[in-house]
Order: sequence, then structure tokens, then C-alpha cells
Amino acid sequence: MRPMRLQSIVADAKVDAFLVSNLTNIFYLTGVRVSTGFLLIKAKKSVLLVDARYTEKAQNSVYKGVVVQDIDSITKELKTVKKCGFEAFDVTVARFNRWKRSFLNTKFVQTSGIIEEYRRSKDAAELRHFKKAQRITRVMMERVPNALTTGITEQELAWQLELWARELGAEGLSFDAIVGFGTHSAIPHHSPTKKKLKKGDIVQIDVGAKVEGYCADQSRVFFTGKKSKLQEEVFSALSRAKLESEKAVKPGVTNHKIDRIARNILAEYDLEKYFTHSLGHGVGLDIHEGITLSTKAKSTPLLKNEIITIEPGVYIPGKFGMRLEDEIIV
Repeated sequence: MRPMRLQSIVADAKVDAFLVSNLTNIFYLTGVRVSTGFLLIKAKKSVLLVDARYTEKAQNSVYKGVVVQDIDSITKELKTVKKCGFEAFDVTVARFNRWKRSFLNTKFVQTSGIIEEYRRSKDAAELRHFKKAQRITRVMMERVPNALTTGITEQELAWQLELWARELGAEGLSFDAIVGFGTHSAIPHHSPTKKKLKKGDIVQIDVGAKVEGYCADQSRVFFTGKKSKLQEEVFSALSRAKLESEKAVKPGVTNHKIDRIARNILAEYDLEKYFTHSLGHGVGLDIHEGITLSTKAKSTPLLKNEIITIEPGVYIPGKFGMRLEDEIIV
């Protein structure tokens, strides 16, 4: 949940000031989208530092309580800071060394995941944007069967998905659409090619619309012919694994527990060995953010109003793959 006062981030990091460089986090905390810039959070004020290209835009859209200044003023603003936190995963070694040379009296403290933890639980406005993206994506998926004409290529269908997203009111896609025909469906993150659809091919689609920066993420399987016995079994197993996992989702339940539910069900069908990725992930301003639904990740309880995906998949090399995915608001 977005902090009521940005200074709580400074308190969490146990520093005198906090320098935000991750552009998604800057947007989350200020309401301003930039391609470069910093947000400096100090004890008594928060300063969005941008160049002249963004000054007017920032002044018109920045959240209350944040001051907009030219990026050159960063030297003056940091001059009196003794201990400054920064986002270690977003800062290059070269930039870090440059800061240390430029601000000899400032100790820079590496931090990780402080703002991302706030982002996990969504507020009402965030949920509203996400739900619109989710609705648009569902309509896109409903249109797919009529587009599955013999001879259409994976690339053409991917382009059509993006066109539909924009027609329906999205700003675009959350990520490049995954479209796989036939044996390509066995590649979890397949990039669309000029492969043409043939009668009887399985069609795997993974796509999401984006609205006001918030991402949707859904996967569907479409059949263009009669399902084989193995395909029937895989689809049935995945449907059951997805449904039972979704039933377990509630605040406080751990990512480990939900992941085990799906894997145990797939194991009943001797299909677990073909499930090669996590059961799901958090979603929001980034298509992958926050929690990972996997026993290989740190055990973490779900939060109220966190958005996660549930996406069990089975990928049989050289034959076919299937993944069923929806987003869930905890």
C-alpha cells in the first residue's frame, strides 16, 4: 500500500535520506513517468529531480507533498546528507563509485525491496486500473477463436492481440504477447514466428493489457481439432491444479503452500516433471513484482489486496505445452 508519508521509507531504511532511482518506483511514489531522474526523500521534504524535458509535466501531475526541482540541484540537496539509502539493484557500480567521489561526506547505504514491499498491497485506485486491464484482456481472449483461421501466423495473431488491446482502451500490452502453435506451445516463453496455423494445432497464448501502468497477465489454450487422450488428460490436470490453488488463496497463506497444492495434483497424473516454472507471481506496475509462488523462493505470506497470478503449466518437449493463467486479488 502506498505510504501515507514518503518519510516512512527513510525510517524503514534507517537513514537520513533515501534516493530513489528505479523509474517504476518513482512513478509509484510521485505519479510522474520519466525516462530519467531521481526522487530524493529527506526528513522534511521530498524532491523529484528531473531535467527540463519533464519539468512542466512533473509540476502538473506530481502528488501533493513532492517538490519538483531541476536535476542539477541534486548536488545541493545531497550535500548535507550524512547517510543516504539507495536501491542497490538499480544502481550500476560506475554510478555508485561516482556518487562516492562526488559526495565525500555522505555514506551511501545499499537497500533492497523496501519500496517494492509497499507496492505489494494495492489501494483502491490501483485495483481500479488493474481491473480494467483484466477486463480488456478477457475480451481479447474471447475474440481469439474467430481469429484462428488456417494460415494465420503466430506473429499476425500477436499483432492482432495488441491492436485489440488498444482498441479496447488499453495503453498497450504488459509484455510482448506469447503465441505458440503446435510444438511451439511446449516452449513456455516462445517468441512468435512466421509459423502458420494448421488444423489440429494447439494454440497457446499468454498476454495482458496495460492500463495507467497496471498490468494484466492471462494464459489460455485453444484447440483447432479434436483433443488427443494425452491432451485431454493434461488439460484436465491443469484445470484442477489451477482451481484448487485458487481456492487456497487468502491473506496469510504462504507462497509455498499454494505452490505445493498445484504440484501435488500434477504429480497424481505423473506430470509434475513437466511443470518447469513457478506457479505464479505478483503483478502490478511490473509484470513480475513482489512475491513468487514457488517453494524455491523465500516463504512469504500473501497480503490483502495483493495481485498474484496462478499459472500451472505442462510442457512436453516435441509434442505440446499448455498453461492456464488468471490473476487473483487476494
